[in-house]
Amino acid sequence: MRICVYAASSAQVHPEFQIAAFTMGEQIALAGHSLVYGGGSTGLMGAVADGALKHGGKVIGILPKFMADLEWGHPGLAQLQLVEDMRERKHRLLTDSDAVIALPGGCGTLEELFEAITLKRLGIYFNPIVLLNTRNFYAPLQLFMDQVIVEKFMNPEHIAMWSLEETPADVLPRILATPKWREDARDYAVVR
Repeated sequence: MRICVYAASSAQVHPEFQIAAFTMGEQIALAGHSLVYGGGSTGLMGAVADGALKHGGKVIGILPKFMADLEWGHPGLAQLQLVEDMRERKHRLLTDSDAVIALPGGCGTLEELFEAITLKRLGIYFNPIVLLNTRNFYAPLQLFMDQVIVEKFMNPEHIAMWSLEETPADVLPRILATPKWREDARDYAVVR
């Protein structure tokens, strides 16, 4: 599988986030999957790549040119693809991915995650989306999304578009157990 991982670049986060990201990278590589991610060398981005690289995993980084100019790219990658801008990066990360994992992160990670969820809702992306809930990071988001559904901005079926998992060990089994999203997704994309 080609697994897209969204992750933060902040190096100032709690060490538990770094450890979980590194472990997630290890598990992706040990399972024989490819990791595609934002190409950075710091924070959770660097940790997930380092974990996969430690075990000889295939790691593909996708980095906007301006970030390469700032030397934000991971120097250990055999495949670092440079793109024009953030929009192209998001598109390339998701294209041909068999699953998405969202590690904890800031506005960039959340933007990527919500784009994947939106594309799934519209019947454009059909693969699993798993949020790694390290330190209960995504629990408030889950509550918010529950409220979005209660207030009828999304349909009840949409709650199944993603799942939360507490540990890296739970993520790959969840991906494998998640069926493809419904082909009739567009029939209930709009709340009527």
